[in-house]
Amino acid sequence: MANPALSNNPAFRKGSTISAAQLEELYERPAASPADTGRMTYEDTAVKTVVLFAVLLATGAVGWFMPGLAIVGALVGFVLAMVNTFKREPSVPLIVLYAAAEGLFVGGVSTFFERVYPGIVVQAVLATLVTVGVTLALFASGKIRASAKATKIFLIAMVSYLVFALLNVVLSLTGVVNEPFGLYSAKIGGIPLGLVIGVLVVIMAAYSLVLDFDQIQQGVRRGIPAKYGWTGAFGIMVTVVWLYVEFLRFIAIFRGNN
Repeated sequence: MANPALSNNPAFRKGSTISAAQLEELYERPAASPADTGRMTYEDTAVKTVVLFAVLLATGAVGWFMPGLAIVGALVGFVLAMVNTFKREPSVPLIVLYAAAEGLFVGGVSTFFERVYPGIVVQAVLATLVTVGVTLALFASGKIRASAKATKIFLIAMVSYLVFALLNVVLSLTGVVNEPFGLYSAKIGGIPLGLVIGVLVVIMAAYSLVLDFDQIQQGVRRGIPAKYGWTGAFGIMVTVVWLYVEFLRFIAIFRGNN
C-alpha cells in the first residue's frame, strides 16, 4: 500500500508531471525555519522567559500583600528548583509552578525589606535590570564569553559562598550571631563584610547569566528540540531571582551602615 502522505501529493502520483513553473516555484520557496521544524530558537526561548516572569509577577503581587506566604514559596521553590535542575526532560508544569512559588517568595521578601528600607525594591529592581541588560549586551557583542577556566573559578567560588551562607544560617539560628544579617553585618576595617561579599556575589550572578546565555546559544546552534527553551527560561529565572535577592541584601546593608 502506498503512503497516504505521498500518494495524496500530486508530485508522488504515478504518471503525474510537474511543470517548469511549478518546479521553479518549489526551488524558490524559503527553507524551513527552526521554528517550523520544532527546534529551539532565541525568539521562542525569550517568549517562554517572559511567560515565566509574568507568572512570577502575578504571584509576587499575592506575596506582597500576604508576606507570610514567603516561607511557603521559598520551601516549595527550593524543592522544585532541585527537581527541575536534575530532570533530564523539561516539565512545563513544574517549571511554571516554580515560577509561581518564587513569586510568593520574592513578593513576601520584598514587602519585608520595603517596610524597613522604603524605596529599596525599586532600587533593587533597577540594579537587577541594569545588570541583566549589560550582561546580555556584552555577551551578544562578544565582549564576554564563558570559558572553562572561568567556569572552574566560578564553581569554586559558588561552593565557597554556599558554605558561608549555610554557616551564617546556622550561627544566626543558634544565637551565636545576633546581627540583623548575621555574618554579613560583621565589619572589616569599618566596612560591612556583606558589602564586600555582595560585590563578589553580583559578579558571580552576572557570570551565571553568561553561562545561561551560552547554554541557550549552544542549544540553538545544535538545533535541539524547542521544549528545551523552557529549560533555558528556567535557568535565567533562577539566576535573576538570585541576583535580585542579593541586591536587596546589599542595598539594605549599605543603607543600614549610613
